Amino acid sequence: MRKKSLLERIRLFGRSGIDVVAVLGRSSLFLMHALLGRNSTGGGFGLLVKQLHSVGVMSLVIIVVSGIFIGMVLALQGFSILSSYGSEQAVGQMVALTLLRELGPVVTALLFAGRAGSALTAEIGNMKSTEQLSSLEMIGVDPLKYIIAPRLWAGFISLPVLAMIFSVVGIWGGSWVAVDWLGVYEGSYWSNMQNSVDFLDDVLNGVIKSAVFAFVVTWIAVFQGYDCEPTSEGISRATTKTVVYASLAVLGLDFILTALMFGDF
Repeated sequence: MRKKSLLERIRLFGRSGIDVVAVLGRSSLFLMHALLGRNSTGGGFGLLVKQLHSVGVMSLVIIVVSGIFIGMVLALQGFSILSSYGSEQAVGQMVALTLLRELGPVVTALLFAGRAGSALTAEIGNMKSTEQLSSLEMIGVDPLKYIIAPRLWAGFISLPVLAMIFSVVGIWGGSWVAVDWLGVYEGSYWSNMQNSVDFLDDVLNGVIKSAVFAFVVTWIAVFQGYDCEPTSEGISRATTKTVVYASLAVLGLDFILTALMFGDF
């Protein structure tokens, strides 16, 4: 196998860059068409409610269970670290700030990408492979407005709510371990948390993070489904791409948002 020349490698690198820009352009036009203009909610409130149930309510169990266990683990780890400094009564503060600022939005977005994002991609890809989208176009219905838009709005609405639920149940899970198991005084757990959590710096910034993650994860999921090859292999690849791309996007955006919100610039 002959080695590629320098010019060939430069050409391949340039081709890859052009392909990335082309995908970004297509996905941006796709998003604008789905969200802007008349009837951008996709044909009625009923369709939006149906998608809210599909992507939001159906994700609730995994969010609650994961939140409880992560809160319990945080309390165990936090107590172990803080007790060496004689500050174990501050474990509630640590659990709350960690969940509200970071783990709540990030872990919820990753779970959402794995559960709801992959389901959205597979569902839309299956509609494409069975020519349901083409059939809508033939009868004068825009599939971007009727199929894509309700799913986009449902994702935008659901993920921030799920992130708050995750943080709340995580704090309760942490209290069960810290207070009932490790013997932290209950009043200290809740009072230290109340005194340290700031609405603007902690709660609101966490909501902003989860809203940004919701936008990106849902956008990636519906675009991958709409843009995939209409075959079983194409749908499978698109589903994998959704989880991988969305997870990387969440982690990268988390660093950027954290630097903007909490960095000392």
